[in-house]
Amino acid sequence: MSDFIAAGATADDLPAPAEGLLLTHFLTVGDVPRSRAFYADVLGGQVVLEENPCIIKVANSWIIMNPGGGPTDDKPDVVLRPPEDRHTVSSFLNVRVADIHGFYAAARAKGAEFLTPPIDRRAELRCYMRDPDGHLIEVGQSTGLLKGILARTDTEA
Repeated sequence: MSDFIAAGATADDLPAPAEGLLLTHFLTVGDVPRSRAFYADVLGGQVVLEENPCIIKVANSWIIMNPGGGPTDDKPDVVLRPPEDRHTVSSFLNVRVADIHGFYAAARAKGAEFLTPPIDRRAELRCYMRDPDGHLIEVGQSTGLLKGILARTDTEA
């Protein structure tokens, strides 16, 4: 076993397509071990690499995380840092589940912080939680959308 691959993981668990592409999500975090534990415990992810970067395989995707830093030679004018303002978001992780109420209960029992319980938005049941750094994560279960019912707008009751 390589010193770089976590126990139980293999090179096949890395996000490395044989052809084409696959999409991963990168997070800048303040504390890699704390965030690694959150994504492994709350979302049931498999730690593939512990650090540098931390890679966690979650369902059919990967979350890649590192502490902030930069600039680097390939991003000379860019500095990475965890969210500083929990009220302004430009991007977030979207998790789709088969049973939102079951997920909500299990995640809360593991210490996940939710903004609200699941809310019926016609097309889906939806709620949001935050990771330890304050990254926003939408959790949704498609309901009406499967029947062609679109989400309600904020102006609808």
